[in-house]
Amino acid sequence: MKIYVNQMGYLPNSIKKAVLALPQTEVSGEPSLSGPVRLCKKDGSCILEKTPAFFGPDEASGDFVWQLDFSELTEPGTYVIRHGDSSSYPFTVGAGLYGELSVLLSKMLYFQRCGTELTEKHAGKFARKSCHTAPSVLWTEYEKFLTGELAEADMQKFNIRGGWHDAGDYGRYTTAAACALGHILYAYRFFPDTFARNLNIPESGNGIPDILNECRYELDWMLQMQAEDGSVYHKHTTQNHAGFVMPHEDTNQMLLLPPSSMAVGDFVGTMALASRIYRPFDGEFADRALAAAKKAQVWLETHPEFLFEHIKECRTGGYGDRSDIDERMWAAMELYRTTGEAHYLALARTLFDQHPNPIQYGWGDISGFAGWALLENELMPKDNVKEDTSISVEEAEFRSAYKELLLKEATRLLSVIDTEGYRVAMRPAEYGWGSNLTVLNRGMLFGTAYLLDPKAVYYSGVVQQMDYLLGVNATDYSYVTGVGTHAFCNPHNRITEADGIDETIPGYVSGGANGTRWVDPLAKELIPEGTPPMKCFADRWECYSLNEITIYWNSPAIFCAAFLDSVK
Repeated sequence: MKIYVNQMGYLPNSIKKAVLALPQTEVSGEPSLSGPVRLCKKDGSCILEKTPAFFGPDEASGDFVWQLDFSELTEPGTYVIRHGDSSSYPFTVGAGLYGELSVLLSKMLYFQRCGTELTEKHAGKFARKSCHTAPSVLWTEYEKFLTGELAEADMQKFNIRGGWHDAGDYGRYTTAAACALGHILYAYRFFPDTFARNLNIPESGNGIPDILNECRYELDWMLQMQAEDGSVYHKHTTQNHAGFVMPHEDTNQMLLLPPSSMAVGDFVGTMALASRIYRPFDGEFADRALAAAKKAQVWLETHPEFLFEHIKECRTGGYGDRSDIDERMWAAMELYRTTGEAHYLALARTLFDQHPNPIQYGWGDISGFAGWALLENELMPKDNVKEDTSISVEEAEFRSAYKELLLKEATRLLSVIDTEGYRVAMRPAEYGWGSNLTVLNRGMLFGTAYLLDPKAVYYSGVVQQMDYLLGVNATDYSYVTGVGTHAFCNPHNRITEADGIDETIPGYVSGGANGTRWVDPLAKELIPEGTPPMKCFADRWECYSLNEITIYWNSPAIFCAAFLDSVK
């Protein structure tokens, strides 16, 4: 018998659920539990006995599952759950847990910084040298250099520095950056009190919230990615991924890949949003961001066609797509929210009507960001919102239509939770590469639904997605490094593998279980065919399809942690 708990812990007045499970392969017939389940203090004294509810066979895990609700426990302390000889990992009940988690998740972004030294003062034992500071060149010219058509001295040079390494590699990608920034900037917009905490970064104490200081590091890089004509380069990488070396040891030529319409749309949305958020702190930067957004929007509107060139000779992250409707919709909606110019609202509504399900929060479809912009005044803390008296009929109708769609989707996903033994809003077939992004994106959707319609079921939806991430899953892992007794600790990440330090940098979110194990040779070798999808995981750094990290897996976790820290 295994007992799965949120290894970080539970808030005193929140719901608290655990799962008890037996693999179906180890049981003949329908199993039963003998005796009650005991909730015990750290010293071993039993304070509560309960009988869990039998859920039955769970397809995603291949387990027989019992669900235990112990929400009546509100006294702060450290506890374990026991049944017979089985015991859960210890967990805490206490206030402020998700605020502390948000700091760890946010500090990860500092550890992903490119182009600057990480000093011992801010990085501790994980200090490292500056990296990737040499000039970059255009892929189109580099390609000619490789074939001898262009001399090295004749290639244009671009001094583009900074930003966050995207994932376990050292590339930087506009669409991925925009996705992470959208999650984080809106988390700050909706839950500002959570982000009053100090992150211990070089900019700490400058009068600006540290989360905005950290995002500014990425925004400054992103602004450098805009070309003279207003377009935006799709990615900034070497031709191939570096080996597992420290970033300063990667001295291969940095390249700027051709602009894409997705990158331009993402850039417009990000910069228009940033202009709004940073204006109280830095008006000059806000003006610069808005001017860059408008310039990119002009390019976007004069290039109505979908534009993306997959360059197979450049073997770093592709971040391709088949549609840019979502990016264009977000761009238009953010410009409307920032400038109030009605033609942007009309454009966003036209694009909304073309999208089959515009409530998505991943890099491949960021349509939900347009919804956050549209509903911003309804989602922000009321003390931060001016009276909304000038709303047009068109915007009111758009808001109503979008809210109806969003709440309908949130309700549909709540019904999924009820069919899953581990209370996660994901069907067995949805455990693909980066499955934890799906889990967390649905957590953000539940949080958004709660802000619009504060029903307990939406709040519990966020809680249970974070429970899954932090240990209530059939792998028995907390998917955040440094959080929980049995946290994964071998991410597919060049820095943590090459730094020679046994301890892993805390606060990284793993991609998670991946039922399509065939894409990864070692995963295919380690995980037998027929393994239930939730159990298709291995804590091995070589397993890139299971255990990679990335900025846009941390960013939705930051959003969900901030929600649970702020919503009482």
